[in-house]
Amino acid sequence: MTAEAVAKLPPLREVIAAHGLRASKALGQNFLLDEQLLDRIAAIPGDLSGKTVFEVGPGPGGLTRALLRAGARVVAVERDERCLPALAELSAAFPGMLEVVSDDAMAVDAHALAGDGAHIVANLPYNVGTALTVGWLSADWMPWWASLTLMFQQEVAERIVAPSGDGHYGRLAVLAQWRAKARIAMKVHRSAFTPPPKVMSAVVHIEPVEAPEDVAFRTLEKLTAAAFGQRRKMLRQSLKGLPGALEALEVAGIDPQRRAETVSVAEFVAVARIMGTPATDRPKS
Repeated sequence: MTAEAVAKLPPLREVIAAHGLRASKALGQNFLLDEQLLDRIAAIPGDLSGKTVFEVGPGPGGLTRALLRAGARVVAVERDERCLPALAELSAAFPGMLEVVSDDAMAVDAHALAGDGAHIVANLPYNVGTALTVGWLSADWMPWWASLTLMFQQEVAERIVAPSGDGHYGRLAVLAQWRAKARIAMKVHRSAFTPPPKVMSAVVHIEPVEAPEDVAFRTLEKLTAAAFGQRRKMLRQSLKGLPGALEALEVAGIDPQRRAETVSVAEFVAVARIMGTPATDRPKS
């Protein structure tokens, strides 16, 4: 599509008005209309020209436009049927570049739709954002996706990137950081959205790195769920119901009187590795 044709796309506000769209609170929708801001978000993963992007909840297609302008092929999953006519118009404006799947992102196989090496870029619906992210982080490693660029409530974003000892540090930080690099790439003021949400937002960029050897995601997931499920308690209390956890703490040399928020990502990984190692092969503490 030529630059002139792109320039002739109607403003997003006109698209929303023409199709009678209103953000649905039940679907966790808040529309971004600032096209310069959307272009900045689309630039976070790097050069997307000729690459595939998987987008969740495109709504009227604001971020979708920016991704298409960046040269990406976009596979967008939208469960709100009211938005499909607006997305169809955008698909017609970018022939062969946009595939819209009318479905629930929690139910589809993103890998099958987007293929290996796709980037995931989305202004995630608030009500499913964390669940989707944990699902992508639980993929086999190295994962099928090349990067995650995701809009969250700022509090959730801070939970993803927090270091140990920080008030936001918890299970989500460990699951994101043990085999990936996570950073807040941009903060977005609530006034940028229509309608404005009650909270600030932020875009998190996550890139996968090699996973530590001999550590299973499911083991780490159970360990952190137990440790942070009762975060005010000492580890000796919060982990006593998880088989092998207290023994692994001892082998790793971690004081069971510590609380979960003081345990680093590397220490959680060490404990999970020991839990997955047969007792006869474990080092002596």
